[in-house]
Amino acid sequence: MLSHVIPPVRGYTKCSNSLVRHPRLCSDAKILVLYVQGLPACDRDKALSEHARSLLMTGRAYQRAKAELLAHGYVHERRERIAGGRWRTVQVMSNEPLTADQAARLYAGAPADGYAVVGAGRAGRVGRTGHAGQVGHAGRAASGAWSAPSTRFPTVGEPTGRSVGGQLPADEDLGEDTSHPPTEAEAGEEAEGDAAASESVPGSASVPVPVPGLGAAQDSAAAQGSAAAAPSGSAEVLAAERVLLSLRHERRELLLGVREARTLAGLAAEWLRRGVSPGDLRAALTRGLPKDGVRSALGFLAHRLVEKLPAPPAEQPEPVPPSPPPSPLALIACAGPGEEHMFRPNVPWATTCGPCHREEQRAYWEDMRVRTEAAPEPLPWRERFAAEGAEVGTGPGPDVGG
Repeated sequence: MLSHVIPPVRGYTKCSNSLVRHPRLCSDAKILVLYVQGLPACDRDKALSEHARSLLMTGRAYQRAKAELLAHGYVHERRERIAGGRWRTVQVMSNEPLTADQAARLYAGAPADGYAVVGAGRAGRVGRTGHAGQVGHAGRAASGAWSAPSTRFPTVGEPTGRSVGGQLPADEDLGEDTSHPPTEAEAGEEAEGDAAASESVPGSASVPVPVPGLGAAQDSAAAQGSAAAAPSGSAEVLAAERVLLSLRHERRELLLGVREARTLAGLAAEWLRRGVSPGDLRAALTRGLPKDGVRSALGFLAHRLVEKLPAPPAEQPEPVPPSPPPSPLALIACAGPGEEHMFRPNVPWATTCGPCHREEQRAYWEDMRVRTEAAPEPLPWRERFAAEGAEVGTGPGPDVGG
């Protein structure tokens, strides 16, 4: 077989031969590992099933690929309980097989035996209200993990275990994981601290931040924001401020300062008052960004909050009260035999009470049974035919004469 290979210059994914030539992994499992390994960090915020659905891999094919990856150490899963009584499933995927101990250390964010976390994301679906985490692929280990070669020819070294990890991407930061907004208690403490800091600077909370080039959109946002943010301590304003401050975890170009977030918190709170959930508000502000990037996060978000403000919810009509149950019919005298007695009919046309009505029905069907038994047996069809023929023969004949 002739082989002609052109190495790609860009848009490629490195893969070890041990994965490509693995005899016990199906092609779907290998393609799934390569697909997740080649994704940028911002696109890994999905569960493994979501990535498989992007490859049109569903049903039995996905279950088989996932089972093989779990069996050979390329994927590890762990369910854990979080605050509020919810559960989440954390997924770890690697382009090299990991042991359970190494995966457990990666769960905690600590490199294990020369393994380093290269990319991580949080999202996906786990149960009803939980979250799923997916740790990205791992590359080669650091050079210090290999033993020094000898002076023999050819150069050889001591055999070492397989390792993963390597250089951190230029745009990756393994700082504190704050992908989820803080809880209400933490947000309250932060808000109190920010309020104290604002009081120390006169006018810091009331002076809007000018946005060059925004124009009428900023004026409208400032007007609506000042009107909506009158009760600055309301739950909607605090929740909106947390959403605005958490946008930097979705898109770094949407980084807002505390003062900028408070400037837009009033208008964002109006979204929440109109029935939009915090998750939908975050999605509306982070999806469909300009291809050339966002120059001013404050101006862009103010314009989007004004232009995409949903309509107020329609007023629900007052429920029509149910009609009162019909009043019971009046007592009437029973028309049945026996002593005179009263009863309350369940239908207007009833004239007898229940016992008398059942007695009438019983007598009626008894009479029908007696009549049926007293009736003569019907003649067989031959005798009936002969009788009818005799009656026809005895009748007047046809008029032949003239």
